[in-house]
Amino acid sequence: MSTHVYYVPPVNLMGKGCLKDIGPYIQELGLKKALVVTDKFLVQSGIAGKVTAVLDDIGLDYALYDDVKPNPTCKNVHDGHNSLIANGCDSLISIGGGSPQDTAKAIGIIATNGGHISQYEGVHQSKSKALPIVAVNTTAGTSAEVTINYVITDEDRKVKMVMVDKNSLASISVNDPELMVDKPAALTAATGMDALTHAIEALVTPGSYPVTDATALAAVELIFNNLARTVKNGHDIEAREQMVYAIFLGGLAFNNAGLGYVHAMAHQLGGVYDLPHGVCNAMLLPIVEEENAKVVPEKFRKIAQVIGYDIQGKSDKACADYVIQRIKDLAVEVGIPTKLSELGVSDPDLDLLAENSMKDACAPGNPFLPTKEEVIAMFKKII
Repeated sequence: MSTHVYYVPPVNLMGKGCLKDIGPYIQELGLKKALVVTDKFLVQSGIAGKVTAVLDDIGLDYALYDDVKPNPTCKNVHDGHNSLIANGCDSLISIGGGSPQDTAKAIGIIATNGGHISQYEGVHQSKSKALPIVAVNTTAGTSAEVTINYVITDEDRKVKMVMVDKNSLASISVNDPELMVDKPAALTAATGMDALTHAIEALVTPGSYPVTDATALAAVELIFNNLARTVKNGHDIEAREQMVYAIFLGGLAFNNAGLGYVHAMAHQLGGVYDLPHGVCNAMLLPIVEEENAKVVPEKFRKIAQVIGYDIQGKSDKACADYVIQRIKDLAVEVGIPTKLSELGVSDPDLDLLAENSMKDACAPGNPFLPTKEEVIAMFKKII
C-alpha cells in the first residue's frame, strides 16, 4: 500500500460574504505588518480595497505592491521582495487570481530561504516555510490559494518555471464569490475551464487515489452545472458560489494527485507567447485527453457518470468519447478560442514548445509520456 500525503491550508473560508469574517483568523496569526500583493486592475476596480478595509478594521498595518503581471515574472517576484524588505513586512496578503497568488508564494519563499526564485524550480526545493500568507482569491479557476504549486515566468529563458513546494502553502485561504461577480465573461470562462482542467487531469493521472478522486469528481460535476451560468450572468451569485466550491475541491485534488500534459504544454504557450493560462488549458484539454483515453479509458467512466451519461452497458471508450465531446461543447458554449491564431500566434516554434513541455514539472503526471513528435502533433491541432 502506498503512503499518500495530503496538503491543504490550515484555515479555509469560503461562501458568499465570507470576506467579512476573516479578521479574527488573521489576528490569530499575530502579524505586525503585511505586504498586500495584487495588480493595478484590482486596486483601481475597488476589489483590493474591500480586503484592505478588513485589515484597517483589525488594525493591521500594511504596504501595497500592485505591479503583478498576468504571467508573473522573476522581476515581479524580486521587485515585490524588495518592497517587502523596504517596508519591514513580516507577512503577505495576496489578492487576485493565480498571478498575485503565485507571486506572493514566491516572495514568501525567497524571504525565508534567500537567493533567486529560479533556484526553487522543481519539487520541494526550499528548506524553510514561507512567510505567512493570507490568500484572498478573486477568480474561480486557478485554485492557487489552496495549493502547493506556483508558476513564475523566467523572462530570460522564456520558460514558465513550475514550483511544487509544501513550504509555499498559504496559512489562510479565502474564497468569497462576491469578489468575483464583476469579472468579465471571457475571464470567467477561461478560469472556469482552467478549474475543469485541474479536476480532469487529477482524475486521469497515475497519482490519483480515492480521496483526490472524490473531490475532483465533485468539482467536475459542479463546473459542468454552473460554469455556463456564470459566464452568461456574472451576477448569478448562486452559480458563482457553486464555482467557488468547485475550485476548492478541484484544487485539493490536483494539489495532492498531480497534473499532466495539458498543463505542461499550456505553460510553454504562456512562457513563450504570454498567452492566458486558462485559455491555453481549455484549448489543449480535449486534445490531450483524447490521447490519454487511448491509454487509460477506464479513468473516464466516473467522469462520464457525474456529468449525466448512462454508463450502464457502455464501454470505457464510449464513456471517454462522451466526456471529451462534452468538454468541447462546454468550451464552445463559454466562448473559448479553438486556434492559436485567434490569440495572435500563427507560426509557433513547435520544437521549442515541445522540448520545454517535456521538461515541465507537470509532465511526469500524465498517464503516458509522449515523444517529442507526439507533443508536436498535439500542438498542431490548435494551430
